[in-house]
Parts: sequence; C-alpha cells; structure tokens
Amino acid sequence: MNINGIILVAGEGTRLRPLTYTLPKPLIPIMGNPLVTRIIEGLMSNGINNIYVVVGHLGFLFRQLLGDGSSLGVSIRYSEQRERLGIAHAIHRAIEDGADGELIVHLGDNYFGEGLGRFIREFREGDYDVYVVLTRHKDPTRFGNAIIQDGRIVKLIEKPREPPPNSLVMTGIYMFRDSKDVERAFSTIKPSARGEYEITDLIQWFIDNGKKVGYSVTNSWWKDMGTPQDILDLLYLMLDEVKPRIEGEVRGEVNGRVVIERGAVVEGRVHGPAYIGRGSVIGKDTVIEHYVDIESGVVINGGSLSRSLVLSEASLDLGRARLVDSIIGPKSVVKLSSGVVRLVIGEGNTIESA
Repeated sequence: MNINGIILVAGEGTRLRPLTYTLPKPLIPIMGNPLVTRIIEGLMSNGINNIYVVVGHLGFLFRQLLGDGSSLGVSIRYSEQRERLGIAHAIHRAIEDGADGELIVHLGDNYFGEGLGRFIREFREGDYDVYVVLTRHKDPTRFGNAIIQDGRIVKLIEKPREPPPNSLVMTGIYMFRDSKDVERAFSTIKPSARGEYEITDLIQWFIDNGKKVGYSVTNSWWKDMGTPQDILDLLYLMLDEVKPRIEGEVRGEVNGRVVIERGAVVEGRVHGPAYIGRGSVIGKDTVIEHYVDIESGVVINGGSLSRSLVLSEASLDLGRARLVDSIIGPKSVVKLSSGVVRLVIGEGNTIESA
C-alpha cells in the first residue's frame, strides 16, 4: 500500500499577526530551520518520502523554499485549499490530488519533543484504521477533546466550552490506514457552526462505524504554535536540548550551551542556551542572555536580550535597553535607548524610541 505524508499549512495564523502577514507560521525558523522543514525531516526519518503539502495563505512561499523536495531527499506535491474550510477538508484536498493508501497527517504548526517514531510504530503494529496522539493541556477549550472509556476513545468534541473531566486534547497528528475510508467519512460530515469540516467529526465517523481507532498519550512536550508566546515556549524547549557548537568567530565571551554558526562574529557576551545564526554580528557592548535565538545576518549593537527570537537580517541598536520576551521580524530595524522592552513586530518594521 502507498504511504503518504500530508502536511497542512494553509492557515492564516491570525493570532500571530503582524508576523504572519508576510511569513506563515510553519516558515518561522528556530535555530536556523523552519518548522515545516523539521516536520519533513521527521517524516523522512520514518520512511515517508512521498509528501503532500496543503497550502493556502502565502502558499507560493512554501513552493519557493521546498520546491519538489529533492533538496531534502523527498518528493513533494502541493494541494491548494483556497478557503478556510477546516482540517478534514484539507486532508480531502490532498486525497483528491492523489494522496492514497496510508496517510500520516501532520499540522504544519505542531512539534513533538519525542519525535514521530513511536506513534507511527504503534499505529502500524496495532493495525488501526485511525490513530491519534493525545496530551493534557492547561486550556482544553482551544483544542479537540477526546472522551475515553475503558481505554477506548468513545467521543470527540471540538473546542468545548466546558471540557469533560480528565479530558485529553488532540494534538496535530492523525494517521489513517486507508484514504478510501477517509473519503467515505468526509462525504458524510457537514461544516460546523464556524464553517469548517472538523477533524473531530471525521474521526467520529470511524468510531461510530466500529472502526479500530487507537491513540497514544505523548510522554514528552508538545507545542502548537498559535500565539507569539507559543513560539517563544517552543524556542525555550528546543534550546533546552541544544548541544554546544562553535563554528563562528568569538572575540568576546561565550558561556554555557551556545551554538555559533559559521560566519557569525561575537564581540560581546553570550550566555547559553543560545543560538547565533550564520553571518550575524553581536557587538562588543551587547549581552545575549539565556534563551535567545538570533537567526542569520542579524546585527546587534549595545543593550541586552533575553528569551527572544530575532529573525534574519534584522538590525538592533539597543543602547542601554533590555529586550525581553520578544519576536523581531525579518529585516526590521529597532533603535532603543533604555528601559525594559517587549516587542512582537513583523517583517520590515522600524521601531525607534526617543
């Protein structure tokens, strides 16, 4: 049977504006690698080389970055979801465009600390028709909820106002043994009150029709990149696992677990965990504190940064200011004189304080 990966990246990322006006969530890099590329590498390492990417908002940017997948060692085809009609509809679009057989569906803004290997293995070994990955979350109302009785999922509820007791939430990976069953299920569901074909309704069809629906609870962290804080939380989790590597030039001081890529120059101080991307320059009066990711071609003079992500080719002149809990869009210019400042800005913005 054919095996296809499906990565869903058609969303507009409205809660991440202004960043997502020009940069879709899955293309936001962390430590030099966009999330969508990390997902493709995870699928490839589990033997999934045929991948459909379902695009919508700014879809041409995915085509520019990924092309036909040959540079990553996979085959990529694109499906288009022109309207926001939900996850189930996006899967349906990929099937319409040729994704058949076994499907491993991954949301493009989700990331799993433990990787995908265990989930895919348990799905196949259990001979399930559908397999989902669940977790506990402090705000279950943001996600689909699974009600479990006697070790089985008996009901799925999309974003409940009142979550059921001890509920587990659905993460962004769904596995189906046969695309034909997915199409049968899709043909029976109708748009929800918010106008979307919900993944919970699609999988509920399998439950109601006696199909074998399995699940796992992830035993590590899971992040859904819905908000700026979610992106920063993912950055912190990934930096927690970083191994030190210095390929650039250190003229100043580096402490702890720090990655300095080739072509980067550090004249100031960097305290790990931290990442300094290719060709970036950290000026002699600058202090990079813990949990900072500086992407490629960034220039920073003065000030200090903590718990922040600075995207490619930004320019920061911080004076005596301290930038905290911030995301600075690519090619932006920030000029500050003093104080503790938090910013979330999109591409090409200019911020100047008096």
